Amino acid sequence: MSDPKSSYGEPVEEPHGVDDVVGRANEGLADAEAARRDAGAAETPAAETPAAETPAASHADASAEAPTTAAEAPASEPDPWDSPEAASLNYTSTAAPAPAPDDSPTVVVPPTVTPSEPVVAEPAVVAAPAPQPIFVQAPEAPRPRGNRAAAGAIGLLAAVAFAVLYLAVWLGVGAIKGDVTGTNVGTTALEALATWSLWVPVVVFFIAFWLLGAIINRGRWGAWVVFGILVGVAAYGGHILGALFQAPFWNLTASEGAELVEAELLTPLAIAAFVIGRELTIWFGAWAAARGKRVTELNIEAQREYERTLEAGPQLVQQ
Repeated sequence: MSDPKSSYGEPVEEPHGVDDVVGRANEGLADAEAARRDAGAAETPAAETPAAETPAASHADASAEAPTTAAEAPASEPDPWDSPEAASLNYTSTAAPAPAPDDSPTVVVPPTVTPSEPVVAEPAVVAAPAPQPIFVQAPEAPRPRGNRAAAGAIGLLAAVAFAVLYLAVWLGVGAIKGDVTGTNVGTTALEALATWSLWVPVVVFFIAFWLLGAIINRGRWGAWVVFGILVGVAAYGGHILGALFQAPFWNLTASEGAELVEAELLTPLAIAAFVIGRELTIWFGAWAAARGKRVTELNIEAQREYERTLEAGPQLVQQ
């Protein structure tokens, strides 16, 4: 098969693809445009162009001459698309495919603040003051007051009274026997104050009185009257115990101690200790009972106040 030749007699290479055809077409168009410009310049002399021609007239003439020049251009240069080689390629133009949708996530780029841009300061956040805790104060139940300490204090006064009365009986019995006279009464009293026989019954009476007061506590006077006999018995036993300490009993034999106890059972001082202890318990017990009654009233009032506080409900205390 013979090689194709152009209109100028030069061999034409057979295009091997769409890119070669497109390139040759572009070269042909460029050559045609250059030939048109050369033909136009040759047909219009420079002397025939009027000096005072307006731009509109020039534009009209150029428009009128353009078709003639365009029509003459193909005669000088053939269109490469009309060649048999281009027709044999059966080139078909296709539209560009539509871009596929972009499924990538959108990235938001924060704006960059340049020194020329004003910087807006964010308002300062002022923290609100923390609320103060509120405490609910629960009322405390009142403690009931007792009368034991008061009974002990009253028992001390009763013990002093017991000592005075017991010493008086002691001096009276000595005066009856003739051992105590007006001249030696003071000396005899001082000697009695230094003996176990006087102080042991007094101490025993006080302990018995205070124990009874601790048991009765806020009880009524009737309890002191009934149980006061026990304090009298304790005072009676204190008289015998004082005689044993006065002997002293650690220097006595068992038989001597028994004879001493038997001799002191019905002595005037033993009976006086019982009677004095019994009577003082009744009268000083009345004082302790009156004080116990007053304490009972205070306890009742405190309990009522506590109940009123509970009925009023909880109270809020701000600290």
